[in-house]
Amino acid sequence: MLPRAEQKLQTRQALLDAARHLMESGRGFGSISLREVSKSAGIVPTGFYRHFPDMDQLGLALVNEVGETFRRTIRLVRQNEFELGSMGGITDASVRIFLDVVTANRPQFLFLAREQYGGSQPVRQAIATLRRGISSDLATDLSRMPRWQHLDNTALAVMADLVVKTVFATLPELIDEPAEGAAEPLSAQDKITQQLRFIFVGAKHWEL
Repeated sequence: MLPRAEQKLQTRQALLDAARHLMESGRGFGSISLREVSKSAGIVPTGFYRHFPDMDQLGLALVNEVGETFRRTIRLVRQNEFELGSMGGITDASVRIFLDVVTANRPQFLFLAREQYGGSQPVRQAIATLRRGISSDLATDLSRMPRWQHLDNTALAVMADLVVKTVFATLPELIDEPAEGAAEPLSAQDKITQQLRFIFVGAKHWEL
């Protein structure tokens, strides 16, 4: 038999997994009930409260989880940027790294893609806070790169904000296949790569 603390962690994780599983059918987090999550996780509804006081707190735990995954991905991209030389190569390789992580953690990023505009205000606010934190971290990273030394802190912050908002806005297209008959001229991967190139090329030639 598992120790009580480990069993509690497993049940908590089962609740997170259950919520994401229910969302994979196309539902938003706000439409999922506590009873449904509990049933899917294999516990009684009263057992839910041993782990979360309400559904909003479960949603915040989901934001924290995908936030950790996102930050680990940013660290991989950051390492890639310092190792590669050409800007084009950096963008292509960084997008591939990001897409590999999105594919490997699809349920987490599906939640993030949908709930940044979803019905739960605490979850929306937590995602907005996560986005600002990632933008701030990216601006700090950019300030250490020789190619961006001509930009002041304000310009770097704007650039980082554009990059992160572009990634967040494109997440739904990266996760879901286009509807039948709605073929796009560019794949989601090609689109986000070109969007980032526009940002980087513009920043390279920016004059304060």
